[in-house]
Amino acid sequence: MSPYATEDTWFRIGRLQVTSTIAVVLLGAVGMLAWVFNTSLPNYLLYAPQLLSSGQVWRVFTWPLADGISLWSILNLVLLWYFGRDLESRLGKVKMAWLYGGIWLALTLATSVTGFLLTGAYAAGLQMVEFVILLVWIAEYPTRRFFFNIPAWVFGAVIVGLQVLQYIGYRMWPMLVNLLLSLILVAMVARALGLLESYPWIPGAGSSRPRQAKAHRPSRAQQRAHNRRLSDDERMDELLDKINAQGIHALTKSERAELMKLRERRH
Repeated sequence: MSPYATEDTWFRIGRLQVTSTIAVVLLGAVGMLAWVFNTSLPNYLLYAPQLLSSGQVWRVFTWPLADGISLWSILNLVLLWYFGRDLESRLGKVKMAWLYGGIWLALTLATSVTGFLLTGAYAAGLQMVEFVILLVWIAEYPTRRFFFNIPAWVFGAVIVGLQVLQYIGYRMWPMLVNLLLSLILVAMVARALGLLESYPWIPGAGSSRPRQAKAHRPSRAQQRAHNRRLSDDERMDELLDKINAQGIHALTKSERAELMKLRERRH
């Protein structure tokens, strides 16, 4: 049985219920299938800011499709589906669509800023989208367990650390700056959509979110009435237990009168 209710899906393709996450995964699969027919296609779809000067504006929108078929690219789609589905079950299809749109905007903006300042930054395929979705999931559920019972936050720290060390090792400074800026912007997007509430230092929380009402403190009279109601319930339970065990005739005349008063007070 699908984990999504009908209202949480956009449409169906046969028996497949298309959610926001499934739609993004299908988009990535389309890019991979297009590569089969034209292996040079990703070169025309990836985004590098320097290419905008020659009028290749479409790259801003097509870079998520710039991917080929490989074991890692298929694994990326599987992980995107797995962790994205979990987040979507909490956010719903609309907010999840906004999250994906915000991630696209954040990664495009980060690549643009970095690319204009430091030549060498680019965006291609859904690998980075899957990476930040995974990190958002880890930040949202840091104590969940991964393989070998490893806490999610430890796994997240390791994969981010390895990515940073790889960029440093290959002296890929533009990609390192791009990664750090992307993480900051994506965190702000996630925070604005109601995620990462445990990190109040992250900017972006929506100002329109309703404030929690202050707890109402009952008056003394209300407290006395509440206590009397509790004692009445306890006494009625005692009398009903006696009836269940011995029958209604086991009650004395005074107990029957007391039971009637208790019923009147409750109603």
